[in-house]
Amino acid sequence: MLPDLWSSLPNDAQDAGVLAMLLLPGVLIAVWNLHGIAPGALTRSMLRRYLPVNLVFTGLVTLSVALGVGLIAQERGLRQGSARAADRFDLIVTAPGSEVTAMLTAVYLQPNDMPLLGGAQYAEIAQAEGVDFAAPLAFGDSWQGHPVVGTTAEFITHLAGGNMTGRMFAAHEEAVVGALVPLGIGDAAVPGHGMADLADAEEAAHNHHDLRYRVTGKLPATGSPWDRAILVPVETVWELHGLANGHTAETAQQIGGPFAPEAFPGTPAILVKPEQLFQAYALRTQFSRGDMMAFFPGAVLSRLHGLAGDVRQAMSLLTLVSQILVAVAILAGLILITRLFARNLAVLRALGAAPRFLLAVIWSYAATLLTLGTVLGLGLGIGAAAVLSRILTARTSIHISAAPGWAELHLAAAFLSLSLICALLPGLLAMLRPPLTDLRG
Repeated sequence: MLPDLWSSLPNDAQDAGVLAMLLLPGVLIAVWNLHGIAPGALTRSMLRRYLPVNLVFTGLVTLSVALGVGLIAQERGLRQGSARAADRFDLIVTAPGSEVTAMLTAVYLQPNDMPLLGGAQYAEIAQAEGVDFAAPLAFGDSWQGHPVVGTTAEFITHLAGGNMTGRMFAAHEEAVVGALVPLGIGDAAVPGHGMADLADAEEAAHNHHDLRYRVTGKLPATGSPWDRAILVPVETVWELHGLANGHTAETAQQIGGPFAPEAFPGTPAILVKPEQLFQAYALRTQFSRGDMMAFFPGAVLSRLHGLAGDVRQAMSLLTLVSQILVAVAILAGLILITRLFARNLAVLRALGAAPRFLLAVIWSYAATLLTLGTVLGLGLGIGAAAVLSRILTARTSIHISAAPGWAELHLAAAFLSLSLICALLPGLLAMLRPPLTDLRG
């Protein structure tokens, strides 16, 4: 009955329940330890008197928790951001080779040398049953570090999701730009060879093409490297490099498909959009053979995330070990601090203070340090992950968000409860120590 009830709960309710169960041991210890006892005044005195040592211990707890929290948040942000960037890429077909290299080029716009697919191969893909459209992707040029990609209007419409500002390109010299390209509708850009961002004006003058793209449309933000891309007719990219433009003499000025196989100069990658999702699997099988390779970017990402998960588990193990070492260091420190005011505690015992009162004082003192350090570590870890995410987003153009999640709260709660249980040890040692021994000093 209980397993069925638990399974029927929403995910957030389950996560909240796990959090409550992780915190429950610490709460029960606090209720049992402090019931009917008011150790607050003496605890505050201990916190003020040994402030430097308390700050050191709190800092150790903060750093330990922040390391674990930051690791979990950042790994999740990277995984989700890279997956979102590949959402629009249903099926990629390239020449045989490395799927990872092909994905990095076709999806994340990382420059790589790739063999080309010919006109006959493209025609077979574009005309296959179940294909909605097949868009060639041609790379090689850039403008001020922004990649210029030759493609078709169908791909841009698919990438924009119907939210493009302006209009689609309709001529060889027109372009549609991503959301992060510093060009507006009506602006012009002169593309250059390769992906270098040339700062020297003289060198740039010898590197650019004799053509100016006029921006006619701007894509919405997609959270992917395509936000920094300049999308142009694939025919123009071919022509700029002295190749045929994919059309016969009668249709030389045409923009987009169909392409004539004999005039198709080749493309490193083809995005295939299936008519129905289930057809994608048949198309992948059909185009996975000796002369071409078809793959799902999502499946390749899953394998990469699996490798990253192994690294994360190793890092998590190191984090757990560090937290255990910090907890041991804190307990050892608390025991030493307890010895510093052992005479004062012995005087309280001589005046009639109950042993349980001493336990409550020392435990509440330790609990204050541990709770404060855990809360600060949670905030520091999330803040550090957010800063690192902004840096990675700027460098990769993949929108990475390390927003706090349940996993971080679970980690912090588990660490706090375990630490609060261990914090009973210094109090028990002080409570069991004969007061006469400390009075004699």
